[in-house]
Amino acid sequence: MSAVFLVLSAFLASAVEMVEALTIVLAAGIARGWRSALTGVGAATVALAAIVAALGPALTLVPLRDLRLVVGTLLLLFGLQWLRKAILRASGFKALHDEDAAFAEELAAARAAGREERAGIDWYGFTIAFKGVLLEGLEVAFIVLTFGSTQGSIPLAAAGAAGALVLVGGVGVAVRAPLARVPENAVKFAVGIMLTTFGIFWSAEGAGVKWPGSDASLPGVLAFVCASSALLVAQLRARRRRLATA
Repeated sequence: MSAVFLVLSAFLASAVEMVEALTIVLAAGIARGWRSALTGVGAATVALAAIVAALGPALTLVPLRDLRLVVGTLLLLFGLQWLRKAILRASGFKALHDEDAAFAEELAAARAAGREERAGIDWYGFTIAFKGVLLEGLEVAFIVLTFGSTQGSIPLAAAGAAGALVLVGGVGVAVRAPLARVPENAVKFAVGIMLTTFGIFWSAEGAGVKWPGSDASLPGVLAFVCASSALLVAQLRARRRRLATA
């Protein structure tokens, strides 16, 4: 069961980050030229591969219990941040993320920037694509390395991320437009729940807690996080209605 959660979490989290990276690359490619944008994507990919190659083996040297405590705590903080934003969006206290608006903003900024070429490469287009892919990719790398190392299967987590890359990249190449129809906010809610669930489970396990049935307890933790999140959304929606009628 934990393997299914592992692959699904890596896939969903990676898909969200890749959709955002795709929006930046599309804006850079359309406004500044595809050669510069794709060169930036290639350079970022090489940098990410080097980071993963360096950190992956190093994590295997850390004792599993200590690793789960540290990784679980980080995932809990990371997941709660995603979950908080998702709950605020679902309850109406925060505007929903609009990928079309984000694309329009990136496109306008790219078109307004001055042109500076180095070795036939537009520097602004290269830099924007490089930074977008690197920053979003670092989050994907963090999830793949932490999930995979704590479960003893980095390739399994990488498979989930690779599936997201193939799906998002394939659709992006086909339509050459931001994936505004992807239910990104719902996916972010699901990712926040998954990360928080694993964070609770692994940080407690690393601190010495013995879960009943070991990994079989994961669905119970997941149900608790889902129920708590739904309750918070309901309470915030009720509060928003009271504020609107006041």
